[in-house]
Amino acid sequence: MSTYITEDCINCGACEPECPNEAISEGDEIYVIDPELCTECVGFYDHEACQAVCPVECCLPDPKAVETEEQLLSRALRLHPDDGELKKKATANDFPSRFRK
Repeated sequence: MSTYITEDCINCGACEPECPNEAISEGDEIYVIDPELCTECVGFYDHEACQAVCPVECCLPDPKAVETEEQLLSRALRLHPDDGELKKKATANDFPSRFRK
């Protein structure tokens, strides 16, 4: 599932620079997350970076778009084809993921 930003967003922008996939952008009224770019930080962190910095905790997994760790890692690898470290960790099955806490 990708993460989404609820209407509780205060439009502070803290989340945008934290996203390893550049999936977050400023929308008309609140920040938004492109679900085609979101990997819930699988492969990069053991938590969702946007949620970790959000002062109102409005970055949440979308229950309408559930995805597995495998799907999210596959997307991360597709989005970052030149990231040798990510490939190495993925091959060794030793990558950061909120699913592995």
